[in-house]
This record gives sequence, C-alpha cells and structure tokens, in this order.
Amino acid sequence: MSRGGNQAGYDRHITIFSPDGRLYQVEYAFKAISNAGITSVGVRGDDCAVVVTQKKVPDKLLDPSTVTHLFQLTPNVGCVMTGLIADARSQVTRARMEAAEWRYKFGYEIPTDMLAKRVANINQVYTQHAAMRPLGVSMILIGYDDERGPQLFKCDPAGYFIGYKATTAGAKHQEALNHLEKKLKKEKKLNFEDTVELAITTLSSVLSIDFKPADIEVGVVSAEHPQFRTLSEAEIEEHLTRIVEKD
Repeated sequence: MSRGGNQAGYDRHITIFSPDGRLYQVEYAFKAISNAGITSVGVRGDDCAVVVTQKKVPDKLLDPSTVTHLFQLTPNVGCVMTGLIADARSQVTRARMEAAEWRYKFGYEIPTDMLAKRVANINQVYTQHAAMRPLGVSMILIGYDDERGPQLFKCDPAGYFIGYKATTAGAKHQEALNHLEKKLKKEKKLNFEDTVELAITTLSSVLSIDFKPADIEVGVVSAEHPQFRTLSEAEIEEHLTRIVEKD
C-alpha cells in the first residue's frame, strides 16, 4: 500500500509513527477485520449475555461442524472472534493459557474483565515491537460473573478494551451499532429471549438476510446457566420462528 508524496514508507514498519501521528499497520489490522466479510454482534441483557455471528461454509466438501467463530475460554467465559480465523485461533490459545495460569495461581476462574484486560495488554505489546505484527482479529468476550452478573467486553488489535451493553465487529459494524443504539433506547428491560432475538434481528436487518439456523452461530451465558454454551440449530430455529411471529 504505497502512498504518494511524503506519506510513503510510514506503513512499512509497525514501530514508526507517520508525521500526523498515526500507526498505519495498526489501522490496516482493523481493515483486515472488516475485509474478512463476517459480522458479529454482542448484547448484554438483564441476566444474560449473547453473541451472534455469521457462519459461512465456503465449500460443499467441508464439514460444517468444524467451521466456527465461537470459542470457550473458561467454563463461564466464551468469545466470538471476527477477522482472520488463523490469527483468531492463535489468540484463543493464548487467552486459554492466560486463563489457566490465573486459575493455577489464584485458585479461582479468571473474571471476564481481567481476561479482556490481559488479551488487550498482549495486543498492545504487538504494536510496539518490529518483530511482531498485530493480529487481524477483534475478540468479543461474554461471561457470567457471580458478583457483577452478565459481562460483555471487546478487545481490538490496538490493545484497547472496554465493557459494553451491546457491540459489534466486522463488516458493516457501524450500521449494526446504529441499529442497536436505536433498539436499546426503546427497550429498557431485556430477558433471555429478547436479548437473543435483538442480536439476531440486528444481524439480519443490517445484512438484509433472512437467516436459516445453519447460517448463524449463537453463544450464550445466563444466570440460570452461567456456563458458556452454543445454541443448537433446533434452539436457533425456535428463536427465528419467534422473530417471524413478532413481525
């Protein structure tokens, strides 16, 4: 990606700022997330948190059960990874390792916010060293905390992380955010069904697709079932039917 004039060359190294104070390689990592062509949505309800993402099986010969963007990190924490899937697997492995180390050191499972912070700190280090490159993935974490209830966090390649009521990542993420903002202004209370259906309808309306159960993946944690789990196609079908009946 060459730039004309005096901008040329500043995107060659991760460690070099451009004269206007930008790190182009980090910006390109964000571009890689959008260009992966997958959109993900995370929503936090009153007593649950939900992540929904597209499931694209590019080839008829692939086994669809092995294609996933949802990963369990600890019994109560899971995530959806948006962007380059190989980078995603690497980051998931590291996150699991950090979670296991916390469990070994302190004797209890790592809280969602601390895991998000640790992943973000690692990402930030990747923006300082020439020997590494930022990973082209965005991690949306959900978990259920005994004290704080449902948790939703997002980490990006720049090393920034923050908690959300609802968030999105990937292609068309800005349109999805606008949709969520409008919906959350109206709906103050969100039970489990409403939360799942808000996440699915956001994805559906932004991408203008009527989903079949095999087209999406849904990960959930709730007060009743604090363990992270993915919904089966039959459960997704129930939610899709309810959405159609509402309309």
